[in-house]
Amino acid sequence: MVLRTLAALSLAATGLGAGDAVAGPRQAPASTHQQDRAAACGTANAAANRPATASSSENAGVPASAAVDGNPGTRWGSAFADPQWLQIDLGAKVSVCQVVLSWETAYGKAFRIEVSDNAAAWTEVYSTTTSAGGTQTLDVAGSGRYVRITGTQRATGWGYSLWEVAVRTADGAGPVVPPTDPRNPDFGPNVFVYGPGSSQTDMQNKLDQIATEMHTNQFGTQRYAVLWKPGTYNADVNLGFYTQVAGLGLSPDDVNLNGHVRVEADWLQQGDNPNNKGNATQNFWRAAENLAVTTPPGQIERWAVSQAAPYRRMHLKAAPEVQLWNGGDGWASGGLFADTKIDNRVVSGSQQQWFSRNSEFGSWAGSVWNMVFVGTNGAPQQNFPNPSHTVVGQTPKVREKPFLYFDAAGNYNVFVPALRTNSAGTSWSNGPAAGTSISLADFYVVKPGATVDTINAALDQGKHLLFTPGIYHLNDTIRVNRANTVVLGLGLATLIPDTGKAAISVADVDGVKLAGILVDAGPVNSPVLVEIGAPGSTASHAANPTSLHDVFVRVGGAHVGKASVSLRVNSNDVIGDHLWLWRGDHGEGVGWDVNTAANGLVVNGNNVTMYGLFVEHYQEYETLWNGNGGRTYFYQNEFPYDVPNQAAWSSGGGTQGWAAYKVANNVTSHEAWGVGSYCFFSPNNSIVATRSFEVPDTPGVRFHGLVSVSLGGVGTISNVINNTGGTANAATQQRYVVNYP
Repeated sequence: MVLRTLAALSLAATGLGAGDAVAGPRQAPASTHQQDRAAACGTANAAANRPATASSSENAGVPASAAVDGNPGTRWGSAFADPQWLQIDLGAKVSVCQVVLSWETAYGKAFRIEVSDNAAAWTEVYSTTTSAGGTQTLDVAGSGRYVRITGTQRATGWGYSLWEVAVRTADGAGPVVPPTDPRNPDFGPNVFVYGPGSSQTDMQNKLDQIATEMHTNQFGTQRYAVLWKPGTYNADVNLGFYTQVAGLGLSPDDVNLNGHVRVEADWLQQGDNPNNKGNATQNFWRAAENLAVTTPPGQIERWAVSQAAPYRRMHLKAAPEVQLWNGGDGWASGGLFADTKIDNRVVSGSQQQWFSRNSEFGSWAGSVWNMVFVGTNGAPQQNFPNPSHTVVGQTPKVREKPFLYFDAAGNYNVFVPALRTNSAGTSWSNGPAAGTSISLADFYVVKPGATVDTINAALDQGKHLLFTPGIYHLNDTIRVNRANTVVLGLGLATLIPDTGKAAISVADVDGVKLAGILVDAGPVNSPVLVEIGAPGSTASHAANPTSLHDVFVRVGGAHVGKASVSLRVNSNDVIGDHLWLWRGDHGEGVGWDVNTAANGLVVNGNNVTMYGLFVEHYQEYETLWNGNGGRTYFYQNEFPYDVPNQAAWSSGGGTQGWAAYKVANNVTSHEAWGVGSYCFFSPNNSIVATRSFEVPDTPGVRFHGLVSVSLGGVGTISNVINNTGGTANAATQQRYVVNYP
């Protein structure tokens, strides 16, 4: 109807009747200004590797994404019906001046091109009923974030098929991405960089000021990073919330701090005694990286932490030992050593669980429920459950976390470590680490207040991202579509999606690295907060996997947050390197019907590997693993505390509650080492979980070193895995299974 009416108006304007032999393409009229802009049309393809969707695909081999992948040998093909459409998200509103369509034999005889700001209200910029196919270069005039090609009449009995679509924009259109000076970058007000010539007094005063401010600031909005250029310093770092300290050398030994980098358990009440402040179970969200620390003679180091507090790429010298709790009777609940060398002894004390990967220790003493060592020299011998040491000699495949460094020529760069296979020990203690350097000039240095449009424009230009410390409110999704992109956060940079969209999505491409980011769910429910690969992704990335390092997700605690799934992995071969996915159990905006969240982690891809996976308090399967070939090295879980009654928490079929870790029934190969799940059903201690781990009984699915714990006997877990392992409750609070099956 609309096409015929517009055609009649067009004919009337030319003085021709409906029977006159005139037909052909029609474009929306352009003003002189628009025509001038068209003359300045750029040459870059704004549609390249952008998210593309379609009304249909003939089969899985001809997806919508193939029309924007830059490969003239792949195509999108639709179902054999009219109408059909292909839609491209350009990431930001731009002035569109040209669209190039490369049709396959099955082309559209009649189609239209439209643009939109929101993918709901569309403006037509081109239409035709007489297309001859081939490659069509179409000058248009319009603006929008989305471009849609809608076919209304096929030229053949097949569907619509496009090899490639290119979208060109007017020069200068879209957000301006500021350049980065790699010698003098602007890191914003929350990064403090010190060099050998800096005042040691001023430096210590700043460290003390930050420590005082962040000592108990568990849900505050302040974020800090303190960085040191290569050299030697005297410093006492008492590390508080949302603070990262890091060296800027290529090796940890390039920056030596004489003093301490410590976390104390000295602020949170433990038990009923208000004077007992030895509780470390909420010492979250802080990081020490890429430093050598030489303690004063005879003085120990203390690193009394729980989740989301990595001690990574560190070298602890001189200290006779490092204590992972308050050194007395304090509680502590899990942490990470990665790529770290500790010359002398580690004493875990009351730490309930701990994960050590690719590290080197003088020795290790201690065990509670779940101590896991992978590729770690100096680890204790395998001996589970008493002591509960799960030991894997080599790390099968891992990439260390990218990091910022300062070179001898006075430039900032980001070092991206190489993929390692079957490794043990650190990447650096026997010589320079393998990897590649990227100049900071190739990064967009993001500061609070930056818009998602600008961030996505930078990504479209091939830039990497360095988020400086701060809070980032997002009105749209940050879309990483190019292979090998690095997204690196400093100072626990925090992304909050305000409108119910994902915070970050990563295309099904090789080698993306997400690192050092905290994603905090917003008040409008997000179906997913972080997504790796589009649903249905099938490509192999075994040679160059995407990896996630120190990526933390929070739903509630700082404010009301809602998200159905915190992290969904659709791509194959992804590596997770220390993740904490947390539905808040304390703080603001928490409650069974308040901070709603079904799943922490959903894995749909094959051959996905997780090292140091912490998932807590979700309301259905906390981890749901649908892909084959998965591996997990260390898993720590707590069931939701706040289950109001058994009827509100049941996965059906006679099962009480939801398993903490569910391997889907169709999975034929999966393996996990060192996995623990705990309950503390404090509002209603009659709540029962039928099991912690639920897996198909098949020879290819194997678990090693499992534990279920009823914390203080508050609540019941009937079985450790499937229907075996015994009941954890007030009578017997810990249950262990050495191997299953």
